[in-house]
Amino acid sequence: MKNVEAVEPAAATGIGGGGSVSAAGVSTPPNGAGAHADGGTRHAVARLLLEQGPVTAAAVAEELGLSPAAVRRHLDALLADGEACTRDAPRRGRRGRGRPARLFLLTEAGRARFGHAYDDIAVAALRFLAEHGGEQAVRAFAERRVAGLVDRHRAAVTARTGLTERAQALAIALTREGYAASTRRVGMGEQLCQHHCPVAHVAAEFPQLCEAETAAFAELLGSHVQRLATIARGDAACTTHIPLTGETTTSDTTTKTCPTPDPDTPEPAGDTARIPGSNQGGTARTGPSTGSSQATEGEPA
Repeated sequence: MKNVEAVEPAAATGIGGGGSVSAAGVSTPPNGAGAHADGGTRHAVARLLLEQGPVTAAAVAEELGLSPAAVRRHLDALLADGEACTRDAPRRGRRGRGRPARLFLLTEAGRARFGHAYDDIAVAALRFLAEHGGEQAVRAFAERRVAGLVDRHRAAVTARTGLTERAQALAIALTREGYAASTRRVGMGEQLCQHHCPVAHVAAEFPQLCEAETAAFAELLGSHVQRLATIARGDAACTTHIPLTGETTTSDTTTKTCPTPDPDTPEPAGDTARIPGSNQGGTARTGPSTGSSQATEGEPA
């Protein structure tokens, strides 16, 4: 690989402060741009490991036109961050003295810096499912997906008594699944806040994922719940309101809080999920809320 975006700063390569051109044919920035060049060089080293690894430090230095010491500094940083690993180079012929040369290659964490297309594949798959199976097929997939997530933590949540304790247990379970969840008391209700959504990009096109999740929360908690905001719709967090009736107030033990909505900006109507088998809903379902949230004209519920 000869084309890289940046190379080692002048101090590391022995080039004067006015900048120069490396053997890779890329200009070295003058003094003062070292921090930017440092990150660019590390990215170039990682890209070389991606394209040609496993590879020796000497080969990286030769390919990028950098000093061996400079390359080893970047390789050590990648190793420390868990983005690269090493293995011994295979020996050819008789075993000589000294340790075998080390080969460097990227780990899964290192490959992540170059991005993945998982979201695009998921969206394409759901589009195909919707085209050939219809709306019901997409909804069935969404329900199956969230059921698998919820069932892994059902015993831990349902073992708690009281909605507040169950909501807190659900927040812990969601955090373990990558949702960075927390709870807080708001008036006569508990708010479950998901500060991250691993499927937000997909849910932006297929809200059935959010609707199935809301219904699963209602079933697991044994309470009607209302989704007030979602990251997929552009909100800062996914917020679910859990009304508390007849429960005493308990202190909030979580450290995160849901972002406070702008009072000048009307909130979209949320989705309400009812308890399966209740006299108000029959089966768990979601639909437009008739609560205090006001729908913005032209915005979906």
